[in-house]
Amino acid sequence: MREISSMIIVLSLICSLSGLVLSTVKQATRSRIEEQVLTHVQGPAIRGVLRDFDNDPIADRTSLELPDGGGHVVVFPAMSGNSLEKVALEATAPGFGGDIGVMVGFDVHDDVLTGIGITSMKETPGIGTKIAEPGFVAQFRGHGLEGLTLAPRGGDIDAVSGATISSTGVAQAVANAVTLYKTLKNDIITTWRKG
Repeated sequence: MREISSMIIVLSLICSLSGLVLSTVKQATRSRIEEQVLTHVQGPAIRGVLRDFDNDPIADRTSLELPDGGGHVVVFPAMSGNSLEKVALEATAPGFGGDIGVMVGFDVHDDVLTGIGITSMKETPGIGTKIAEPGFVAQFRGHGLEGLTLAPRGGDIDAVSGATISSTGVAQAVANAVTLYKTLKNDIITTWRKG
């Protein structure tokens, strides 16, 4: 009985120490991981959806709080001179293999999409991954904020053949981004208003 108690105490100490070490490592690497995501995942997507800007959207990003207290959204601004021209933000929606992350660009003057870029996905290689190809994502460039569903559901976005669930996930992520943009537009304009 005494041996069992000793083993339980030793195992408890090992588990506690392991948890402490993992927590410390996670905290210590958080900023480095964020930097890597910004540089290698979000950065290329931002450059793909925002064009013709004078600033560094990644350095000038800010986190805006949702009005209902439901979290925050990181917004990446594209400036021309001292004027805010475009913004990008990321939204997600379920796809076939898991959540699909989509960076969506918006022209703040015309309220149209400047483009989309896929930031994360776990879709089926060769089929679902076609949602990241230019033929599919080009449909969103210059598109208004309405009608962003698949054609069979009343919208005007053509799905990737054989990847309807993945295509629906992208369309839903874009629709989620549009909702966030509409909700935060006044805050976005106020945040980068000069003068």
